[in-house]
Amino acid sequence: MKFNVFTEMEYQVRSASTLILNINALRTQHQTVLSEEFIIDPYVKTEELPSIAGDNRLIRFEVPDFRKIKVTYKATVDNCYKLVNYEGEYETPVAQFDHTIIPYLYPSRYCQSDKLYRLAHNMFGHIVNPFTKVIALTDWIYRNVEYLSGSTNSETSAFDTVTEQQGVCRDFAHLGIALCRALTIPARYFTGYAYQLTPPDFHACFEAYLNGEWILFDATKLMPLNGMVKIATGRDAADTAIANIFGEADFTSMVVSCELADEGFEPLLYGHLDYTGISYL
Repeated sequence: MKFNVFTEMEYQVRSASTLILNINALRTQHQTVLSEEFIIDPYVKTEELPSIAGDNRLIRFEVPDFRKIKVTYKATVDNCYKLVNYEGEYETPVAQFDHTIIPYLYPSRYCQSDKLYRLAHNMFGHIVNPFTKVIALTDWIYRNVEYLSGSTNSETSAFDTVTEQQGVCRDFAHLGIALCRALTIPARYFTGYAYQLTPPDFHACFEAYLNGEWILFDATKLMPLNGMVKIATGRDAADTAIANIFGEADFTSMVVSCELADEGFEPLLYGHLDYTGISYL
């Protein structure tokens, strides 16, 4: 399925500053960037950095002096997913995980799975099927955490979200990741452009590693599971931040959109899939 994605971000730079943005659609085996433009007005030179933590495409540029800048990114992306059936599945022992998966079992800055161990096991530890277990914890987050724009900040963690019972997509994703890891299910943060998301914005979900596949889950249930264009994955939001600023630059405005570039889209929603998960490769 092809999507047209668009971002426009404006900054007021007050002194020489370096910005590192993470808004480009990721190139993967099954997500092809057919065309893209990254424009800074007024022009400054940019460079793409190799990925170190997680999967992302970081763009770095330096603004030498006081000025307003506008960053525009637009792309046409062809991506695909596969459906994976988990009926009758059992959990994979940690001893069988590839070494690249192990970091997604550990607690991280925003996902303190060690603090949620007892909660996770009391509520979901009795469920044998790992896919059903992640669906159950995703549904629990959806029912018990209120989606409330502006209710949290960059310091809010999964443990905070449990106690405050409110948050935005980032917080829903962090809590899902933390509960999965507490149940010995590897999980990672997933950010991207989301089709039919209202209001339009960057969107955060999470992926759980089940029987050799990264399966997408969205505890907010705000968009169809097959309507994502992947930007980045990582241990949590610290690995996948949309922008990192080094210097004096103030973010002033942003526009984000994700629209269909062809026809025939059939949304896949929770409740329609039974034991079937969606994997973005």
